[in-house]
Amino acid sequence: MLRRVRAAMSNRFLLAALVMFFFSTLGAPAQDSGITLHVDVKLVNVFVNVTDANGALVGGLTRDDFAIAEDNRPQQIAVFERQSELPLNLTLAIDTSASTYKDRGLEQEAAKRFVQALMRAQDQMSVLEFDTFVSELTPFTNKVAQIDRGLDRMRGEGGTALYDAIYLGSQRLAGKGGRKVLVLVSDGGDTVKSTTYAQALEQALRNEVMIYSIIDVPIEASAGRDLGGEHALITLSEQTGGKSFYASAGGLGKAFAQVSDDLRTQYVLGYYPHHQEPGRVFHRLNVTVPRAANEAFNLRYRTGYYADSPVSSKADSRQ
Repeated sequence: MLRRVRAAMSNRFLLAALVMFFFSTLGAPAQDSGITLHVDVKLVNVFVNVTDANGALVGGLTRDDFAIAEDNRPQQIAVFERQSELPLNLTLAIDTSASTYKDRGLEQEAAKRFVQALMRAQDQMSVLEFDTFVSELTPFTNKVAQIDRGLDRMRGEGGTALYDAIYLGSQRLAGKGGRKVLVLVSDGGDTVKSTTYAQALEQALRNEVMIYSIIDVPIEASAGRDLGGEHALITLSEQTGGKSFYASAGGLGKAFAQVSDDLRTQYVLGYYPHHQEPGRVFHRLNVTVPRAANEAFNLRYRTGYYADSPVSSKADSRQ
């Protein structure tokens, strides 16, 4: 019976309660049984970028410089790396709606240079385009030539299924290990209204996906720009531990280079949660550098993670 309980239950609190009930029915106290229980606890990885007051990346920090808490409960850092060698699984999702048509060629060339500079043998990338629908141009691969061919197939027209792209892109990254990153290139604003902002954000957080937004600004003046959509992209990046960048058509290459630099300068903190509150689904994270209280360090990381099973799948709009 004990073996069946161990195989069927993953929640350590429920498991402990069932084991205590088991021993009580036998009339023997659990502490006298001589049986040792092993409960698997998932390692939580948090990718952190640290910058100073001027926005410069801060290197050279050690494990002892950081403190991490889950739901205001301090946690012990079990894993620490200054620069992650973990495989990078990245989905590049490019807005090909009618409003971005004039920048299509520039997007393609800038994206190709980004791929060539970023990809390592252990990394994989896929390419999506989104207009009224979401389409996969290239499945996950580490072959640069295959990715380039996918970028050459970019077409598009019509509306902007931005939140569908985030939802589906995060979903496809779900089964990947290592670092999971979604790079969005868009002028902002969802016009399809199929998936909501909240659904897109939840799917990214559930699947531990960092969102990097490259906001392609059509004109500098506010007239004609979707400022609400731009703000949504900025917030999505902040909530998932990524970053947002503004770029005019001619500045896309610089924005892609900034994304590449950011991904190469991340700290990795890992811990095994303890003293969790039973029944809580979403756990909030707080990372600090205590000794830097007066140095105005800025830390970027995801706001939290979901401990329950993923939400149901959403079918692709178009293949």
